[in-house]
Amino acid sequence: MPGAAKAPPPTAFFQKAIRVMVEKKGSDLLLKVGRSPTVRVAGELESIDLPPLTPADLKALAEQLMQPKQLKEFMETKESDFAIGVPGIGRFRVNVYWQRGTLAFAFRVIPYEVKTIEELKLPKILEEIALKPRGLVLVTGVTGSGKSTALAAMVNHINTNRRVNIITVEDPIEFLHRDLNSIVNQREIGADTLSFHAALRHILRQNPDVILIGEIRDMETLDVALKAADTGHLVFSTLHTTDTTQTINRVISFFPPHQHEEIRHLLSTALQAVVSLRLAPKADGSGRVPACEVLINTAAVRDNIRDVKAQLNIPDLIREGTVQYGMQSFDQSLMRWFTAGEISLETALFCCTNPTEFRLQIEGIAASSDRTFEGFGEGSSDRGLKTKPGLEATRTAKPPPALGGGDASGVSRDPFAR
Repeated sequence: MPGAAKAPPPTAFFQKAIRVMVEKKGSDLLLKVGRSPTVRVAGELESIDLPPLTPADLKALAEQLMQPKQLKEFMETKESDFAIGVPGIGRFRVNVYWQRGTLAFAFRVIPYEVKTIEELKLPKILEEIALKPRGLVLVTGVTGSGKSTALAAMVNHINTNRRVNIITVEDPIEFLHRDLNSIVNQREIGADTLSFHAALRHILRQNPDVILIGEIRDMETLDVALKAADTGHLVFSTLHTTDTTQTINRVISFFPPHQHEEIRHLLSTALQAVVSLRLAPKADGSGRVPACEVLINTAAVRDNIRDVKAQLNIPDLIREGTVQYGMQSFDQSLMRWFTAGEISLETALFCCTNPTEFRLQIEGIAASSDRTFEGFGEGSSDRGLKTKPGLEATRTAKPPPALGGGDASGVSRDPFAR
């Protein structure tokens, strides 16, 4: 009809939801039928002021975002992972899936800018690890703990400081790297290669110095990673494990029992480092900081990896290797953030490995460092007692928001993407 208002496109809700997420400095956008679009901001879910979504809304969005080939594969496999760019807004990793017979989407912000290790407030030892000539480096943590962001920072450090050939195999490609001092070839599953297995089968013929495998999902992928590291390549990958001890156990468990002794010996020589991540909410609510456990494969660590009984000593080796090797436990990392006033006591206790021991250390610090006495005269009681500013506040802070759940540098208040 002449003069009639033009109807909004069927996916106008998506454009608005994406913009709201960016404006709120969110990290994730969740879409499902029967609910308004929901964003995750600093780990917490918030609904967007839009009508509940219909099956037709999400069907139209899937047809808009996916290529015909992707749609066909999605209908067959019921799952799809890919990355998109929204002009003027940003890049996003997308997962599409079915739930109760209807479509659902999860979007994760991918920043255009790759932040440095220093900007992410990660331990400086990660810069040294990134410049090692060979070995396997595993970055671990739960979903949304910053694994991809930390890996991207380490690749960027190599790209800036070394002249090497870097090949990545990802599903999908998240952070985009341009050639600086190094050559960076990024291969995406489905677009550039059929599968992780297909890519890794030929990767050593592509003359790599550094290999990044997006995620170790099976024995075959791990076997290639271990052997590539053992033959002189620097290999990076991720695992969904929570700490270094669990990581070592998970690596070995990929293989059948009769190979465990052989794999322990191979891992003891191939491993360079394990970096495990947890994100802790800041005390002022402005974002999160990385609690980081770092294991360096020293001679003592190698002996412990080979000996299944001695492996229990690895947490002690981490705590004792701080000064000489740059290792640190989660609790040591959290203690630094707490004493710097960045996180509350409740958050530190929630995130730490041994809450009882951590609390005793805090009380020891308070007794020895946080109080001064201005008078010891008769009747002075507690009038001369002064508590370090902020200590009591951290003890009465509100419970921490949920950990994990995604975040993104450049857009979110958190510098991590995964």
